[in-house]
Amino acid sequence: MSLQQVRERLKGASSPATRLLGIKMLEADEGTTLVEMACRDDFINFGGIVHGGVITALADSAMGSSLATVMPDNTRQVSFDLKLTLISAAQAGEVLRARGRVLHAGRRTAVCEARVETADGRLVAKATGSFAVYPPKEQSTA
Repeated sequence: MSLQQVRERLKGASSPATRLLGIKMLEADEGTTLVEMACRDDFINFGGIVHGGVITALADSAMGSSLATVMPDNTRQVSFDLKLTLISAAQAGEVLRARGRVLHAGRRTAVCEARVETADGRLVAKATGSFAVYPPKEQSTA
């Protein structure tokens, strides 16, 4: 996927997972994206705060989409290692934004980071992720 293809997502195209969570892309530039998610009541865990897995999905989306902005057309990237450090709790009704940034983009692997904040700038989580990079499949002539 290229920067242009990622920017097409800004027009509303998304995956089933991002639609389920309500993740929207707000910005896409080379090596960085900004995604947003409104925290719903059904994201709350037994402790009464937003489940860490939901926050992780937001961070993963930010990192994966930022990586896509620097990859050749039709390249696929899949996270294989992800570390998220939760800094503060998120509540239902809050809007979270995650800024993804590429740290390294190689031919076979890549490393990205994300910073997750509330709309007023309170830090909720920081994440790093390692990604496997799959080159485009060759076109079949058959």
